[in-house]
Amino acid sequence: MSRAPAHLGARVAASAADVPYSRIRELAEEAMVLDGQSSRPEDRVLRLYFGESNLPTPEFIKRAAEKALRDGLTYYTENAGTPGLRRTLCRYYESTHGVALEPGEIVVTASGVQALNVAIRCLLDPGDEAIILTPAWPNGSAIVQLANALPRQIAQPLSGSRYSIDFDRLEAAVTPRTRFLLYTSPSNPLGWVATEADQERLLEFTRRHGLWLLADEVYERLWYQAEPGAAVPSILRKCSREDAVIVAQSFSKTYCMTGWRLGWLVARGDLAARAAQLNEFIVSHAATFTQRAAEEALLWGEKTVREIVAHFRTNRDYCLERLRAMPGLTVPEPDGAFYLFPHVAGLEDSFGLCRQILHETRVGVAPGVAFGEGGEGSIRLCYAADRTVLGPALDRLATFFQSRSTPHGR
Repeated sequence: MSRAPAHLGARVAASAADVPYSRIRELAEEAMVLDGQSSRPEDRVLRLYFGESNLPTPEFIKRAAEKALRDGLTYYTENAGTPGLRRTLCRYYESTHGVALEPGEIVVTASGVQALNVAIRCLLDPGDEAIILTPAWPNGSAIVQLANALPRQIAQPLSGSRYSIDFDRLEAAVTPRTRFLLYTSPSNPLGWVATEADQERLLEFTRRHGLWLLADEVYERLWYQAEPGAAVPSILRKCSREDAVIVAQSFSKTYCMTGWRLGWLVARGDLAARAAQLNEFIVSHAATFTQRAAEEALLWGEKTVREIVAHFRTNRDYCLERLRAMPGLTVPEPDGAFYLFPHVAGLEDSFGLCRQILHETRVGVAPGVAFGEGGEGSIRLCYAADRTVLGPALDRLATFFQSRSTPHGR
């Protein structure tokens, strides 16, 4: 039987085709090609573009996963996650935030991005709108587009040395189709942390407009305004069980578990129940043995978390000092996460600059344009790497920006 040409009638859905390719991933793919062409170790790309530490997952967590496999924890679990992990998360919120939760208000997910995905899918119909504070990790806006909805990005202005929220622009962005507001604290890429006053105003804003408030709190333990390991106060401290509030979370950053793909969400009971049901059609559930390892991370990981955060704080201070000495860069001090977001004087094409840096110096940094409105003109550098990477990378960047500031022929 003859077949019609493949291009006739068959097409990719517009909701998929319209989602832009990640400019971070685009640059990373180019860096990987360069690495494949390199024969000398000194020509390898120093990678500061991904949001990932090169610290290994702690041994006690890996041992817990190995034991879970030996114990046969390889079968299906509840869509919402194992009862043991959800009970442990309840205890975590009680001890860390003084917030009382029930297991039915928690859904375990296969990563933080899947927590965002399933939450957003519960909130949007085609043609709806969402307000997103930016610059921000691009996946939030992309998931909104995949739901055939419209992301409205509102940039956080830099007020003095600190980023803020433009509530006037938020008010102007609300339409009859607006369904939720997404913000990230601590912020990727800004390192901004919402104050209690910020949280109260965001809650008041969403309550008044009948919107959901979706808080990405993935970096909550990476906070530098308190003792290492202290958690940024969760929005859950401010709301009641009846509030339309969702928190997306992950084990990736706090416990160096990026490749494990394990996260969770906390939400009002009706939303959590629906999210658990939708899990069946997305991933069924997170891997069983990794959930058991996550219990161990929560129960026994506090000393490790303090050590990891102290390490990141030292890296932050080191990189901040080095970058501020480079001509043309203005570098706000971040309060959390593990990123610096230097503004480059006169920069109008951050992707082009990052590509130039990659090819001329073999240092990979992320372009500010990748993070949405307000990001262009800056670059993002992840300082979670160790000094064997950060030191040489900053040396090369110093040479690059010094050369860039020196007129040719002088």
